Amino acid sequence: MTEEFATENTTVEKTEPDAVKEVSDDFVTRQHTAAAGLEYTTTTGRLVLRREETKDGKSEGFKPKAEIFVVAYTKDNSTSERPVTFAFNGGPGSSSVWLHLGLLGPRRVDSGDVGAMTPPPFGLVDNPETLLEHSDLVLIDPVSTGFSRVIEGEKTDEFHAFVEDRDLVAEVIRLWTTRNNRWLSPKYLVGESYGTLRAVAVAGRLFDAYGMAVNGLGLISTVLNMSTLRFFPGSDTPYALHLPTYAAIAHYHGRHPGRELTDVVREAEEYASRDFGYALSQGARLTQPEYDDAVTRLSALTTLDEGFIRRTNLRWAYHEFAAELLRAEGLAVGRIDGRFTAPPANPQSSSSTDDPSMRAITGPFAAAINHYVRAELGYENDLPYEILTARVQPWSYRTFEGAPVDVSDVLERLMVHNPALRVHVDYGYQDGATPHFAAEYVFAHMALNDEARARISHHYHEAGHMMYLKPECRLAQLEALRNFVTVDPAQN
Repeated sequence: MTEEFATENTTVEKTEPDAVKEVSDDFVTRQHTAAAGLEYTTTTGRLVLRREETKDGKSEGFKPKAEIFVVAYTKDNSTSERPVTFAFNGGPGSSSVWLHLGLLGPRRVDSGDVGAMTPPPFGLVDNPETLLEHSDLVLIDPVSTGFSRVIEGEKTDEFHAFVEDRDLVAEVIRLWTTRNNRWLSPKYLVGESYGTLRAVAVAGRLFDAYGMAVNGLGLISTVLNMSTLRFFPGSDTPYALHLPTYAAIAHYHGRHPGRELTDVVREAEEYASRDFGYALSQGARLTQPEYDDAVTRLSALTTLDEGFIRRTNLRWAYHEFAAELLRAEGLAVGRIDGRFTAPPANPQSSSSTDDPSMRAITGPFAAAINHYVRAELGYENDLPYEILTARVQPWSYRTFEGAPVDVSDVLERLMVHNPALRVHVDYGYQDGATPHFAAEYVFAHMALNDEARARISHHYHEAGHMMYLKPECRLAQLEALRNFVTVDPAQN
């Protein structure tokens, strides 16, 4: 059986043994005025995606497969030349709430930041620097996240996979662009975390399947090659690529007094890419003096106890670092954001997988989105809004069987085929989930000429994975993104 997405915007009847079930889009629109005076319209609801199914060479019609929750912001009385930015988070299993109410939208969550978190019941505030001032916005929740679900009777696992997820998000973008007559608008994709890998894959799908070329990719907390992050026996690269992040988190917690963060990070980067990389590559061939020197250097950079470094044979995963760094103070550090700390559930455990940063920020974002979609956007749905769900697991990467999950080759090809394509990259120094040095490593190994590399801009923030939690980082991010989406394509 072969399947292709359909383009019709009509109600489709699904024939079942005992009943006929209708499904259709359920969008609601509202008019708003932003803090800076911009008048705009929101369109909120679930978009029904359909595919043509065939059997034995015969069409069985266009059948609904999934209902995808979308929030679109469009400036009133604007022309089709206005940029439009499509955004989503990652996970897999994450809704778009983080970028939506943390960075891009005209309203944002009042969450506070590390050390000064807003207490329940939290709240919403205006976001005067919203990207909506410069670009229309479309926030997309993939299947099983937010209010997005498969049609009754369909299989959820079908869309919990790299290729199917890529194709679904690409179809949402194509369909929205077509229905809103935006093919001639500058188009940008902004993803966070796994959403960066998705953004590159979706851009490739849009180009290959529909001939749609995007103007830019915004990659926030980037991972394009999973092998740089995953700790596997026999793979030493991730241990070295995490080292600058360990040093940055140690610095935040006062372990490098009198030194600038950038100095500590640069020293860790140089050691990771030279001596440490060599030491790891030698394995048992490393001499005792070389081993002892590595222990001393690693302890100085990370401030971890030398005994711990020897017990782990110079190799430890992030969850072990999170438990060890502040063990003497009775604290574990966060993974999404290493600035956050909390007492561990088990102080004697050798690892910490209960992330204090996620515990701190989930409540504010959950309260904000559940209030916002109903009270301000006017959308009603009794389903739970899935902020970050494990229902998508196990996520299928069968496309990459026997090979790393890697889309850097897709980005290479897009940079060649589309000489106007630009890439904006945001890094958080205290991001333990997608370390900046790992992302830099991937970019450095891409086969690009100097002209193409000049179209990639790199932005660094003294914060974690969701660097926009920190007010000054959010303002810097939005200023850079404003410049990114307002570049005249004809002058690029």
